[in-house]
Amino acid sequence: MTKKNMSNLRGIETFVRAVEGGSIAAAARQLGISAAAASQNLGRLEKELGTRLLTRTTRSQALTAAGEVYFAHVSPLLDGLAYAKSELSALQDAVQGRLKLSCSVAFGRHVVAPLIPAFLARYPQVNLEMLMVDRSVDHVKEEVDASIRYRDVLEPGLVARRIGTSPILLCAAPGYLQQHGRPTTPEDLAAHSCLTFRRPLDGRVVQWPFLRDGMRFAPTLRIATVCNDIDTLAALAVASAGVTRLSTFIANPLIEAGLLEPLFLAADGPVQTLADPEPLEYFVCFRDRKHLPGPVRAFVDFIAEALKDHPLLQAPVWPAPA
Repeated sequence: MTKKNMSNLRGIETFVRAVEGGSIAAAARQLGISAAAASQNLGRLEKELGTRLLTRTTRSQALTAAGEVYFAHVSPLLDGLAYAKSELSALQDAVQGRLKLSCSVAFGRHVVAPLIPAFLARYPQVNLEMLMVDRSVDHVKEEVDASIRYRDVLEPGLVARRIGTSPILLCAAPGYLQQHGRPTTPEDLAAHSCLTFRRPLDGRVVQWPFLRDGMRFAPTLRIATVCNDIDTLAALAVASAGVTRLSTFIANPLIEAGLLEPLFLAADGPVQTLADPEPLEYFVCFRDRKHLPGPVRAFVDFIAEALKDHPLLQAPVWPAPA
């Protein structure tokens, strides 16, 4: 490839990344160059083409009519180049390159992070970045290759592969139950201190739904504490502050340690007339099924296999209270 062609390719890549990321600065970050170098790449490309592709001010940018046409043609070409590189790596049995992964804080901390050393040991040439946030993530603007989400926050335009389900448990500390008694029906929760979760994504306080005789209902709760961090709620429950609602990947280790007791469970599993009907279903999401880079493909397959029969995603067997 000639020096001129290489320069054009750098300019095209800068242009496409600037459009996808919303700014030249975003393109520069993704390409690992300075904003000034990215601006020069784009300027040389526009000079070569003899037309302006982007209108730029200090605060915004927008595609020109020529830019819209050019972007529609060259963006698939860059995707094709990335895919070709990924396919060559696969043929050489070498998964390598960047992988930026996004996940909710609690699921990332308790489930995903302990699995990462095994993934990196299998694929040592992958450069991993983990983004742990309890909010909606933009794959394009934040340069995220794959995200792990539960069903409520799936987005149109992303490919989603189901990787696991976490049952939901209501729990309290033995000390709290000794002092305040054990609730035996959902209606009993109105007389207990309930520790509830406010979703950072939309600010809603999460309800505690139950299923009885095929009907879903949410009982009245006496809310003692609201918090937007599920680990803090678990810590409050361990400290005998009240009853809380936890995913098994947080509750199970605390139950096994004797720090919490699950409620509404019988010896053979959840009591069907009191079972929470909506466990959290988790999916790994990515942008393009056809042009999947090697590191993304490897991670998707790895995490789906690792979460099969994962002990933190199983409801505990608990003796029925006397």
